[in-house]
Amino acid sequence: MALVRWEPFREIDSLQKEMNRLFDSFYPTGLANGDFDKLSFVPAAEMNETEEAIDLKLEIPGLEAKDLDVEVQADSVSIKGERKSEEKTEENGTTRTEFRYGKFHRVIPLPSRVQNNNVTAEYKDGILHLNLPKAEEERNKVVKVNLG
Repeated sequence: MALVRWEPFREIDSLQKEMNRLFDSFYPTGLANGDFDKLSFVPAAEMNETEEAIDLKLEIPGLEAKDLDVEVQADSVSIKGERKSEEKTEENGTTRTEFRYGKFHRVIPLPSRVQNNNVTAEYKDGILHLNLPKAEEERNKVVKVNLG
């Protein structure tokens, strides 16, 4: 019986190939070029905090205001909606239409407590803008720092 040298990196390489094959089976065809944004939709967010309020902007193109559900709690914002997308291309006398539908739900934790009954919202050109006034106790909060 011959001795076989154990090479742990060969086993890792084999495992990596199996994992790649497994993940490739989950993605629809045509997404091999890295076009993974078509698989799911999560709105991009931008947050700006001032002493009086938190301004939150979310990029939600292709939806109407009636299709959005926004809930504000004292410490978080929840946005739900459903995206419906249709892409139509004509090439060499052939028409190709793709539909993408999907629900999304994003919860954004807030850095400070807000007055959720005084929130103002505007949805224009695919941008949702929320102005979240801070709770009174958060505005006047002073924290003593112990140095020793």
